[in-house]
Amino acid sequence: MVRRGIAIASTGGMFQPSTTIPETSPHYSGDALGRQLNPSYEAPRTNLWLEGIQHRWRRERRRRKVGRAYDMALEIARLLPAKSRVLDVGCGNGYIAHHLSAMLQAQVIGLDLDTTTEAAIDYRRFDGRHFPVADRTVEAVLLCYVLHHAQDLNIILSEASRVLICGGQVIIYEDIPSTWWDRVVCATHNLKWRKRTGPCTFRREWQWHELFVCAGFEIITERRLSRCRNLAHPVQRRLYVIKQAVTQSAQAD
Repeated sequence: MVRRGIAIASTGGMFQPSTTIPETSPHYSGDALGRQLNPSYEAPRTNLWLEGIQHRWRRERRRRKVGRAYDMALEIARLLPAKSRVLDVGCGNGYIAHHLSAMLQAQVIGLDLDTTTEAAIDYRRFDGRHFPVADRTVEAVLLCYVLHHAQDLNIILSEASRVLICGGQVIIYEDIPSTWWDRVVCATHNLKWRKRTGPCTFRREWQWHELFVCAGFEIITERRLSRCRNLAHPVQRRLYVIKQAVTQSAQAD
């Protein structure tokens, strides 16, 4: 007879337990026996398909991130002469600086608040106020969606003026809250970042114009950019290229 999952055989009037163990016994599953015989035994994973989906999603996100950085670097490279030394302030993951250094065949320095960055670049940590770069050493300063995070714009623009050579350019990308939809997107962005960098300040076109002039710059060119550049952040954008304004005293010299 069978009792509690153990087969009992009758031999010569005596009962002897059989060595047969039912496969359905909850106490003697394959995983349990494996762990008893080998403490380092690991049961086969049953969620490999889920891990595969997660891996593909992470790879796709990284591909999109690197691709967007490449597109921006290509746009910036068209504005600068070859061999231009560039300072990327608020470089984030560093991929724009990484691509740009290859396109321009020149050094691109990345600055940000974190201790390190993803891309292999000349990365330097800064305190959000002083650029750790010598005076008059770069041909261009990049401020890609950075100025709305700055708590003191005058300091950032003053530092940009300090490190630029004569005739150097500042290339600026900014979100513009032109419509109610843009203002909603900007407000959401502020909620995400305000605890890390402080409250964000988004400005209209005319406000940026006044700010650049007050800081001693003149606008070389500006261009409206499509909301569809980043569907995860569909806001109106604008590209500005500015340089230090030439004063009357400088013209006389």
